[in-house]
Amino acid sequence: MNYFSGFLFQNEQELFSRYITTNDFDVCGFSYGAIKAFEYALNAKHRVDRLMLLSPAFFQDKPTSFKRAQTLFFKTNQHEYIQKFIQNVSSQDNDIDLAPYICQGKQEQLEELLYYTWCGEKLQSLKQRGIKIEVFIGEKDAIINPHEALNFFSQYATTYLISNKGHLLDVS
Repeated sequence: MNYFSGFLFQNEQELFSRYITTNDFDVCGFSYGAIKAFEYALNAKHRVDRLMLLSPAFFQDKPTSFKRAQTLFFKTNQHEYIQKFIQNVSSQDNDIDLAPYICQGKQEQLEELLYYTWCGEKLQSLKQRGIKIEVFIGEKDAIINPHEALNFFSQYATTYLISNKGHLLDVS
């Protein structure tokens, strides 16, 4: 399986073992990594059977002012931004120690995820190639608007709205 990590994360795939498989033909990504997994599947020259998007970074419903404010906050006080981000990521999963999975992020990555536009035609093209797309969204996600993401992705994928869970889904 090809796995892509979320923004400020590394080696966190074990947190999602209940959702992901280790099939050689599966591609999976968490949050920012969902964007990377999607792009990987789009451009793959080899067999891909399933694309799993865990809490995909979905910000196309946010105004440009929100995106600029996030970028400015990161640029001016990266440490505080990371602390607030981790707090929001784990808001529904308070007993999880994320320290082993946190890494240094880059402003370019943040900008990429904030300004990324998910394309319905591209998702549809993956389905037409026979790739099964599954999207997992936490109902209480404090990073993205879970209902906007659900409305968008449900047009193209099998979607799961995980009750009472945040961005980390149910990793306990």
